[in-house]
Amino acid sequence: LSPADMSGKNLCPNSSPGCVAACLNTAGRGAFNSVQAGRAMRTAKFHADRARFIARLDFEIARGIRSARRAGMRVTVRLNGTSDLAWEKIAPGLFSKYRGAATFYDYTKDAARAARAEYNLTFSRAEHNDAAARGVLASGGNVAVAFAVKRGAPLPQSWEGYPVIDGDEHDLRFLDPRGVVVGLRAKGKARADASGFVVAA
Repeated sequence: LSPADMSGKNLCPNSSPGCVAACLNTAGRGAFNSVQAGRAMRTAKFHADRARFIARLDFEIARGIRSARRAGMRVTVRLNGTSDLAWEKIAPGLFSKYRGAATFYDYTKDAARAARAEYNLTFSRAEHNDAAARGVLASGGNVAVAFAVKRGAPLPQSWEGYPVIDGDEHDLRFLDPRGVVVGLRAKGKARADASGFVVAA
């Protein structure tokens, strides 16, 4: 979906100026006009007919599960690629319907949501929520932190006294141990960040 308020409605209600500026929306293939047009189209459909959008999402998850089973694999679903919506409230039926058949996970900047959601959520640290990030870690949750570290260079061993794991090795956050900092190397526009969104290593 189109991030932040690009669609005219904010799909990232806890976003900060730093994360908006550094958003991965235009990273990699996201820079192609076709990808941006596709996100805009899906976002318009989400706003225009929520029930139909969820029905389509349901269909695509079911199709993915069937394909994965034929290949002897499992399905993981990350609904918020470039948004931060509370899907457990928007489409709770998907989680109950596919429990055991698919693994859902996401990132969020909503600390309260990270603590109570029924699926795996990694809290995203930004320049405006250090206190919330510390609270999530203290309660045993995980926090993603972008560091000013070049590709291939080692990440800091700790942040705020908590161990840092390499989040660039894979994106399957539900496999991470609990109570850790998921270290991510600044990418794309984030490499030029001056807001504090990216932490100096």
